[in-house]
Amino acid sequence: MGEATRHDVGEMLIVTGMSGAGRSTAANSLEDLDWYVVDNLPPQMLKPLLDLTELAGGVLPRVAVVVDVRGRDLFSDLPAAMRALRDRRQIRVMFLDASDEVLVRRFEAVRRPHPLQGGGTILDGIRRERARLAAVREGADIIIDTSSYNIHQLATKVADLFTEEGSARHTLTLQSFGFKYGLPPDADLVADMRFLPNPFWDEKLRPFTGEDAEVRDYVLAQEGAADFLDAYSAALRPVLEGYQRENKSHSVVAVGCTGGKHRSVVMVRELAERLAAVPGVAVRVTHRDLGRE
Repeated sequence: MGEATRHDVGEMLIVTGMSGAGRSTAANSLEDLDWYVVDNLPPQMLKPLLDLTELAGGVLPRVAVVVDVRGRDLFSDLPAAMRALRDRRQIRVMFLDASDEVLVRRFEAVRRPHPLQGGGTILDGIRRERARLAAVREGADIIIDTSSYNIHQLATKVADLFTEEGSARHTLTLQSFGFKYGLPPDADLVADMRFLPNPFWDEKLRPFTGEDAEVRDYVLAQEGAADFLDAYSAALRPVLEGYQRENKSHSVVAVGCTGGKHRSVVMVRELAERLAAVPGVAVRVTHRDLGRE
């Protein structure tokens, strides 16, 4: 089967991750986007499903398969199944994760046991599952940490990721954030803007944000700002090109300052303008902590 034929049969996405991290919400969001979604499929059934999609041609252009520990002992074959499918055709794996503390709260809220807790606690089950999923997470193309998301925010995140226009092979999310609220857990790269003077200490600029011209002009006029933008955007270009060669479909570059209100917002916007011209890359901008102060 030639490469063109493989491309014609459409996309396959494996949705997996921690129990309680939002797999069902992600699957529902994909279904709303016209993906054909199969829930709780044993890894051993992935190859037959792939055969079916190829036989069906364009009838099933985008297939998402939810695979998780509900498959019990069958789930242990997922890493091998992923490798075999990648050798045959390009697929993507989306991994949903969250902190142990958040997962415990979610299970307690719905008053359901963790599928792997047995006679132990919910936390025991989470730790067993995290150990089982380590290799799968390592091989994932997209990792979403849902610790700070509600179901509506997660649905929006998934929709944003899978409704990019054009033929981009890689989606780059440029995210501003505030260090005082913690590092973004799903960031691939982190840049620190605290080397620039903070507009917060200027009483005239304090009420504004990095979205306002007054703050933008102030930040960009500082020594080192232009040099950083030129050097960092140049350094990211080969990284983004390499991600495409390695079939990594999504990455997050986080840019932080103290509160995520001024410097990081400006610099994310400026980086987006410079990186929008990288071939095959769709650039998205998000501001995690803008509005928290």
